[in-house]
Amino acid sequence: MRLPHALAYNRTAAPEAMARIAAAIGASDAPIGLHRVAVRLGVPTALRDLGVKESDLDRACEIALSNPYWNPRPIEAAPLRDLLQRAWEGAEPKP
Repeated sequence: MRLPHALAYNRTAAPEAMARIAAAIGASDAPIGLHRVAVRLGVPTALRDLGVKESDLDRACEIALSNPYWNPRPIEAAPLRDLLQRAWEGAEPKP
């Protein structure tokens, strides 16, 4: 999963970390700022550009939900699936 989208998912659960990241990259919002840095650097911003098929997103969500791991925000199906879709498209993270 793309880091800017993972940061957006955890934005409200880790505000101090988000503030430090935003300050380090000179942005008002860490996830969006990091995405924009990647765009400026020409880094692939879409999971599809890395060979992930859109048809694999539901399975990726199932795998993440079936293998719980510590995360600042609890992992939930609908928000995770939305995160994966946006990351697959290369869309800017949600504010």
